[in-house]
Amino acid sequence: MERDSLQRYAESLEKTIQSNHHYLKENVKNFQEMCLMVTPERNVPPEIVLDIRQLYKEIRTRLTEIKAIEQLLQGKYRQYYRRDAMRDKEILEFGFIAKNCYSKFEYTLMQKEAQKKAKEREGVLRVDQKGVPCQWFRSKENQVTFVRNLRILNDLDYEMPSDLATGERREVTPNRPRSLTLFVFSGEERIIDDLQSRIRLREHDIMERYARNELHGLLAHLREIDPLALEKKFKEFIGRQEFSKLKCLLLSVHSPEKLMGDVLGLIKKALQGMGEGEVKTLSN
Repeated sequence: MERDSLQRYAESLEKTIQSNHHYLKENVKNFQEMCLMVTPERNVPPEIVLDIRQLYKEIRTRLTEIKAIEQLLQGKYRQYYRRDAMRDKEILEFGFIAKNCYSKFEYTLMQKEAQKKAKEREGVLRVDQKGVPCQWFRSKENQVTFVRNLRILNDLDYEMPSDLATGERREVTPNRPRSLTLFVFSGEERIIDDLQSRIRLREHDIMERYARNELHGLLAHLREIDPLALEKKFKEFIGRQEFSKLKCLLLSVHSPEKLMGDVLGLIKKALQGMGEGEVKTLSN
């Protein structure tokens, strides 16, 4: 009687394998087709993504159950169990297909997320097509840093020392107005070369050779500053004999709204009206 009971139990386990095998036959193909629907170019509804993940979880559960039952049958119930080589091969293939499809599915989602973030970054850079963020610097890296500094100005902090002669101490003063200062040096190419090699900036500050005869830069002020005092420091700097033929223009920025409009055009016009050795703060 005990032998019959063991045999019936073994048969019930075998039926469970058969049931799971039948489930995999019906659903792995559907799962594969669902995964193929997800591409970097196609917008896929969130519910489809959820369905794919839930179906993969169920497929993995069935495969795990089959493996556990087979181990049991091959052990305690070996005398009542006949392996089906063809079925075993199909089950292995189902597992491989499901895993491969799901890996590609998750990788595609990562690609889509990366594309989304890239578009968001491009959108930020295009947000001020009429203003400075996309034009003040030519380098995309500097453009991104500019926009970031402007966006999180109140969260910035200094970590590196500076030897730029702006006269601004490096400590951060909490709850005091912060700002950015855009600056441009214009003049003979050889003088700009010399100037560029000698200026050293702090962390968060940016400088770029915008043209052969122009040097563009940005200073991030993490404490309240006096624009007139800053202008005076630039005058002292440009007052050196080797830089006396340059022109220097400053623009103080406290908010993105300050950058709207044709700022580059305004600066170009202002530079044309300036004389050699002159430093001027532009009102915008």
